[in-house]
Amino acid sequence: MNVTTTSTEQTGNAENLSRSWRYINGSPVKVVRIIDRLNIGGPAKHVVWLTVGLTSDEFESTLITGTVPYGEGDMGYFARNNKVEPIFIEEMSRELSPRDILVITKLVRLFTRIKPEIIHTHKAKAGAAGRIAATIYKWLTPSALWLRPRACHVVHTYHGHVFHSYYGRFKTRLFVAIERLLATFCTDRIVVVSEQQRREIHESFGIGRPDQFRVVPLGIDFDELKEDQPTLREDYSIANEDVVVGIVGRLCEVKNHAMFLEAAAQLFNFGEDKLQPLFVVVGDGHLRAETETRARELGVTDRVIFTGFRQDATSLYADLDVVALTSLNEGTPLTLIEAMCCGRPVISTEVGGVVDVMGARQASLDGFTVWDHGVTVPSRDASAFSRALRYLIENPDRRREMGERGRAFVTSRLSKDRLISDIESLYRELIKVDSKVAANATQRIVNS
Repeated sequence: MNVTTTSTEQTGNAENLSRSWRYINGSPVKVVRIIDRLNIGGPAKHVVWLTVGLTSDEFESTLITGTVPYGEGDMGYFARNNKVEPIFIEEMSRELSPRDILVITKLVRLFTRIKPEIIHTHKAKAGAAGRIAATIYKWLTPSALWLRPRACHVVHTYHGHVFHSYYGRFKTRLFVAIERLLATFCTDRIVVVSEQQRREIHESFGIGRPDQFRVVPLGIDFDELKEDQPTLREDYSIANEDVVVGIVGRLCEVKNHAMFLEAAAQLFNFGEDKLQPLFVVVGDGHLRAETETRARELGVTDRVIFTGFRQDATSLYADLDVVALTSLNEGTPLTLIEAMCCGRPVISTEVGGVVDVMGARQASLDGFTVWDHGVTVPSRDASAFSRALRYLIENPDRRREMGERGRAFVTSRLSKDRLISDIESLYRELIKVDSKVAANATQRIVNS
């Protein structure tokens, strides 16, 4: 007779086996999490939440990170506020460098001291150095002489990817080749944040095997979005009746703020008084001066506000009427999810996993697409972006409906607790083999 095991039973079995592992091993499962830097963005929050949430009687988490370079906002405060004290490797940075050899050496030393059962890397640079170091650590043991590496599982999360819109053709091809090798020889599981991202990374770029992938959507902290009262309109004396379009994120090439400003300029060229919204750029980065110069060149300076970096950025969504994203490349943008959680309609370029959070498609109008939670336009199309903005500004009732549907979607599916639970399940799946060994050992002890 065939017996089918349900997912609930499988999870329960994995959890029981995990407990058996702790019983034999005498300690929680040790997890080391690595990210290149805690700069402004969703990945920094993601790794802090997982480090806090996966520190218990079952898991013991350690976060390793590099230093944030000059010109990028530092979210180290977010780790401190959550009582996370990362281990810093000063030489770990975003770009490839000869210092990466030192980074790998330091990681191997840390692994030897911590003795993790799971090593989980995040983003491209930490993913490469971390997985190479993890593979060295696994085989740097006497049992390697008879082809038995250490029992240590390696996971990598793609929050986005660098396979287009970041570098030139040669460098991009090099990175794709490196990622294919890392997936084949150094990785047990590959985590992506959306189904669209899985298709792009695996099917378009040929990275990894189908069985390696797990789709784990982002999660957010609902309480964090309720902590502070919005102050944007008060700080800049913005009237309640003024329509405010905001964009939140680092001022860097891939975020393409130039398109945001170009769309604003085209909107103003309609020459109608009722279409005179304010545009707010929340964030900082190495393109700050260039972006402000572009606003002057386009003649929109008097309708664009640059707030710079703000620690209270999540509280500002409530003062925005529309939240925009103009990126050339994304995973699943945290800023869109936070905006929807605050009941705000969104407008975005159709990149990465954006369409996976937009709900059902409703209509295609004049070069843009209307969805349940907002509108999308083709990447780099400032004219379509401007027309889509005009549509949202002229339809306040539609904006409200989109915001309400977006809030319901996020609160029902994209919580921080769900994110932690999904990663817990993945870790339990990985240690199941080790736990079976421990359970068999337990049974032998009992029988004896």
